[in-house]
Amino acid sequence: MLFANRHEAGAVLAGLLKHYANRPDVLVLALPRGGLPVAFEVAQALNAPLDVFVVRKLGVPGHDELAMGAIATGGVRVLNDDVVGYLGLSDEAIDRVMEKEKRELERRERIYRGNRAPPKVQGRAVILVDDGLATGSTMRAAVAALRKQQPSRIVVAVPVAALEACEELGSEVDETVCAATPQPFLGVGRWYRDFSQTTDEEVHELLARSANFGDKMTREFVK
Repeated sequence: MLFANRHEAGAVLAGLLKHYANRPDVLVLALPRGGLPVAFEVAQALNAPLDVFVVRKLGVPGHDELAMGAIATGGVRVLNDDVVGYLGLSDEAIDRVMEKEKRELERRERIYRGNRAPPKVQGRAVILVDDGLATGSTMRAAVAALRKQQPSRIVVAVPVAALEACEELGSEVDETVCAATPQPFLGVGRWYRDFSQTTDEEVHELLARSANFGDKMTREFVK
C-alpha cells in the first residue's frame, strides 16, 4: 500500500478505528510532528479530541543513541532500571541529561501547545498515533510515559510499520492497529508518495482546526 500523503494515510487508519467513534472517553494523541496530520484525520473521523504528546528519549551520556529512559508531556519521567543499573549511572549524570531534555521538551510544548494545559489522560482510552513505526523506540517511550498517567486503555495506531515493531508493541499495549506491514519494510518514507517534513506552522494549523473535535463529549466525560 502506497499512501499519497499523511492525510490520506490517516483517513485509511481511521477506517480501522471506527469502534472508537463518538465515545466520550477517547482521546487521540499525536507524536509530533509527522504524526499530527495522520492523527488529525483519525480524530476528525472518530469525533474525538486531538492533542500532541511530546516525548524526549534520555540518552546515555556519551552514547546518546542508547536510551536509558524518557520524559514526556505532563512531567512524566520513565527510567530503564536495567540500563541504569548495568552502566552504574549516577543520579547526577541522569539529572544532567534530564534537565537538558526537559528544556527541549518544554520548548517544543510551548511551540505546539502555547499556554494550553495538557489534556486529562487518567481514565481515558488513548489512541497514540504516528506516521509509521520503524524500530518502534520512540513509540515505546511514549507508551511507557503515557502509562504513568493511568489511562484506561492504550491503543497504538499507525498507517505503516515494520512487522516486528508492530508485534513487539502489541505485547505492551491494549491494542495495536498497523494498517500495513509490508515486507521488506525499507523505512517509513518508502510508503508515502509525499513524505515531506511536517512544519511547526502545519502543527499549529491542525491543532487550531481540531479545537472543537469531540468537545461536548469531552466536557461531559471530564465532569
